Amino acid sequence: MEVIEAIHQRRAVRDFTGTVVAPDAIEFIISAAIQAPSAVNLQPWLFTVVQDRRVLDLISHESKKHMLLGIEAGTVPSALREHLTNPDFHIFYNAPVLVLISALKSDAWAVEDASLAAENLMLAACAKSLGTCWIGFAQRWLETEEGRRCIALPEEYRPVAPIIVGHPRGEVPPVARKSANIRWIG
Repeated sequence: MEVIEAIHQRRAVRDFTGTVVAPDAIEFIISAAIQAPSAVNLQPWLFTVVQDRRVLDLISHESKKHMLLGIEAGTVPSALREHLTNPDFHIFYNAPVLVLISALKSDAWAVEDASLAAENLMLAACAKSLGTCWIGFAQRWLETEEGRRCIALPEEYRPVAPIIVGHPRGEVPPVARKSANIRWIG
């Protein structure tokens, strides 16, 4: 698949088959992720691959509770309440894999660098016919001491991009895009 095809075909997938993702496919998409540019070539990322269903379920459950506290505090949109209070809603949509991209806390550009790696990972997954979705619901709880302990995240890293990976149950239709908002100077 050409890179431009992957850019246009990549979708946020929220419905997965139960098929296991092969370890070599996970390694392939991570190897694409680390090809991303990084400030001063520091490559400040760490990839945590979670496949244990009990851990994925725990992160989902605890992240929902944590996000509900944010709604009560007014820091999270209340429109999310229905999802978060639904006991059947799994924030990872039952995907078999979570790849958490974390970044060194000490690096001023690490979040941007990890985000570039995340896009590479998602495009490579698309090229391998795998679906992905960046799950923002998980990020804030994974930043907590309890969340960090759950995945044994080293102290020098902060979670940036929790991305689920799996085999899509079907095709996800394209989402309409607005025209580019371009300003020309000169």
